[in-house]
Amino acid sequence: MLSGERKEGGSPRFGKLHLPVGLWINSPRKQLAKLGRRWPSAASVKSSSSDTGSRSSEPIPPPPPHVELRRVGAVKAAGGASGSRAKRISQLFRGSGTGTTGSGGAGGPGTPGGAQRWASEKKLPELAAGVAPEPPLVTRATAPPGVLKIFGAGLASGANYKSVLATARSTARELVAEALERYGLAGSPGGGPGESSCVDAFALCDALGRPAAAGAGSGEWRAEHLRVLGDSERPLLVQELWRARPGWARRFELRGREEARRLEQEAFGAADGEGTGAPSWRPQKNRSRAASGGAALASPGPGTGSGAPAGSGGKERSENLSLRRSVSELSLQGRRRRQQERRQQALSMAPGAADAQIGPADPGDFDQLTQCLIQAPSNRPYFLLLQGYQDAQDFVVYVMTREQHVFGRGGNSSGRGGSPAPYVDTFLNAPDILPRHCTVRAGPEHPAMVRPSRGAPVTHNGCLLLREAELHPGDLLGLGEHFLFMYKDPRPGGSGPARPPWLPARPGATPPGPGWSFSCRLCGRGLQERGEALAAYLDGREPVLRFRPREEEALLGEIVRAAAAGAGNLPPLGPATLLALCVQHSARELELGHLPRLLGRLARLIKEAVWEKIKEIGDRQPENHPEGVPEVPLTPEVVSVELRPLMLWMANTTELLSFVQEKVLEMEKEADQEDPQLCNDLELCDEAMALLDEVIMCTFQQSVYYLTKTLYSTLPALLDSNPFTAGAELPGPGAELGAMPPGLRPTLSVFQAALELTNQCELHPDLVSQTFGYLFFFSNASLLNSLMERGQGRPFYQWSRAVQIRTNLDLVLDWLQGAGLGDIATEFFRKLSMAVNLLCVPRTSLLKASWNSLRTEHPTLTPAQLHHLLSHYQLGPGRGPPSAWDPAPAEREAVDTGDIFESFSSHPPLILPLGSSRLRLSGPVTDDALHRELRRLRRLLWDLEQQELPANYRHGPPVVTPP
Repeated sequence: MLSGERKEGGSPRFGKLHLPVGLWINSPRKQLAKLGRRWPSAASVKSSSSDTGSRSSEPIPPPPPHVELRRVGAVKAAGGASGSRAKRISQLFRGSGTGTTGSGGAGGPGTPGGAQRWASEKKLPELAAGVAPEPPLVTRATAPPGVLKIFGAGLASGANYKSVLATARSTARELVAEALERYGLAGSPGGGPGESSCVDAFALCDALGRPAAAGAGSGEWRAEHLRVLGDSERPLLVQELWRARPGWARRFELRGREEARRLEQEAFGAADGEGTGAPSWRPQKNRSRAASGGAALASPGPGTGSGAPAGSGGKERSENLSLRRSVSELSLQGRRRRQQERRQQALSMAPGAADAQIGPADPGDFDQLTQCLIQAPSNRPYFLLLQGYQDAQDFVVYVMTREQHVFGRGGNSSGRGGSPAPYVDTFLNAPDILPRHCTVRAGPEHPAMVRPSRGAPVTHNGCLLLREAELHPGDLLGLGEHFLFMYKDPRPGGSGPARPPWLPARPGATPPGPGWSFSCRLCGRGLQERGEALAAYLDGREPVLRFRPREEEALLGEIVRAAAAGAGNLPPLGPATLLALCVQHSARELELGHLPRLLGRLARLIKEAVWEKIKEIGDRQPENHPEGVPEVPLTPEVVSVELRPLMLWMANTTELLSFVQEKVLEMEKEADQEDPQLCNDLELCDEAMALLDEVIMCTFQQSVYYLTKTLYSTLPALLDSNPFTAGAELPGPGAELGAMPPGLRPTLSVFQAALELTNQCELHPDLVSQTFGYLFFFSNASLLNSLMERGQGRPFYQWSRAVQIRTNLDLVLDWLQGAGLGDIATEFFRKLSMAVNLLCVPRTSLLKASWNSLRTEHPTLTPAQLHHLLSHYQLGPGRGPPSAWDPAPAEREAVDTGDIFESFSSHPPLILPLGSSRLRLSGPVTDDALHRELRRLRRLLWDLEQQELPANYRHGPPVVTPP
């Protein structure tokens, strides 16, 4: 129905009709309608009821489709009856040739042809029985326009009102311009924005009043209620929506805009102060859910027009008033008995009704009483107001009309070029409510979710809500310092727990011990119960680490310090697990802006710890030794001890970075996309993750530097050692390190130490592969450069020497294959293997080969490297290379200018691992060392909290007493 419509431009008005939309009350003449929005326009606030017709005119043409649909919804909601109820009496005489036109305003007989109209309407009892029901409004044919009376309120002398031609599409601004032209004032009928300052200075007002002497043929107009129509409202449609009660009349007045606004504000202020049930503004059988009456106009100016129909006597006036009702109202006589029964049933529910005799009651009192009979919706979630800010304006029930419901104060757009006003479903006017305060999502699946906006004070069951949380039926939701709601969901499957979580846990139970007087009154726990719960948390194995923002710096510093010192015998990824618990607590429990700040502080602490460790290693292993002090080569054992802290930080930072990336993505999804601070938070998170990237890069660089520095002194043995020593037997694949030839053991010891170190530190497999890839790249380049260099000065390129090098290289590759690194080693040792294979070709076969065939068989060697090997190959005394080995003319330049040495700067880049973190934060903590450290940190936080308390309020850590 109307609840599904969307506001335009963020304005809390329904379309352009300014209808009062709310919870319509179930009175004898008003059926209950359930809507979920508040539309507090000037036409809807402070409304009660009225029944009499407002004008008689020819049928109006149908408005545009979007206006017509709203109008049909309003008429249906007004009474639940058919569209024929809004039919006017004069429609029965269409085509009769009377030539009458509709009159607006008070509906007085001042229009031309008024005598014929009244004479014709007196025949209604004779014709009403033969009238067919009118089709719905959406199917009506286009009708001619009507004539509205616009009273000038003293604009011109000698003229009470001016008649203007109006259609259903005519706006209030257009009619103001036309009326000003009729009064002889400046203004154009178009009345477009900015075309006439005179039109902007006046406003069309919908006035309700009555003559000074009721029942007299004429009298001084007394306006008691006034509402300023918006420039886009359509007066002809507004006039059709409701009619004045008997004894009251209605008309349109042209007043100065400033004067009209002042009178309207004074009227609302007077009505709020009096609290009387004055006649109301409302559509037929429609009631706003705001429990407020009409507005009394303060100091109205005297009018000269008559607002009530004039007649020659009381009898004729009574007949005229009855004839002015619609056809559907004339058929209500059969419903009087049922209406009276419902009236008595409603009055019987009032306090003291059992002792008082129910008799004829004032309709205004009954309308106010029916506002208390509110039936909650049965198919939509809603919020029940428990405490509000202004009782006269706050509603009792707020219905969710969409899956996502936004509470807020709303606001206007920030002007030209500014951002539009936030879309709000429920407007709350307390001063501490933000423009977009809180969002509730209640889809088909349960439970609902509630998310506060940044900086918005929101409580959930009495606890401060900082992040998105589940919202169950019966939960209490507090917004600011004034509003308190209870969430209800009548849909199937939406029932909450049997007892709301905010009720005492054990009402009426016997207190367990003397500590009951200090128990928490909200949760019902005694002092002993709370002590047991705290002790269970301090010693528990659940992966939870709770802290307050003020204790964050001390907690993070303690974790990083313990990890850098290697205290506590933590598991390899223990520091990352503890830091991830801190990140998880911040992401779940603390405010939205806390996580970026925590990540920045955490990244800086880790970077400082790593920098200190790198400096310590550099001091023990200087680049330049003092003169006269021999340099002691690094051994695999020394390198393993020195690099263990760096390798641990690399492993922990890698897993922590993956975990942080997941939490930042979750924060971006959960955060309100209209939050202006979201971009700033994401930038802070990116800076923190960039620091963690830098830590990983530095630890990787330092690790491979010291490993390659150790390899540099052991690699030459692969070119010089002879594996075919006397009595030696070559080991097979998968042999132990001790069974390898002595010349290969130092190099393989470095590889084994690096492999054991990565396994002990639980380094990510991708980083393990890249670490050994860099080591193999360095070994290949170093050995190939040594091979190229040795062939220049002395005879080295011989078949016998090449066979020894090939055997050593095969033994190394076989050992690496047994260690699980065979594929990586084969890939990076490809060029060295190709060069050694060339030298292992028998001399006779090599002499038969040509340059082109050798280039095809050894593609990884550059032309300069291949020419260098061939030109220095030892064919025998006095024999030079054959002419078939000469490079092709196309490659001569590459041979002359090419470099025969491999560059160490072409190493593969470091690629950080992708995918989810390997940290497991679900389930109990099984590692005893990690559990001990977790207990120590929890008690540290307890001590920090106790230090803030006065001495007489401090307590030691609670201890669980055995049963």
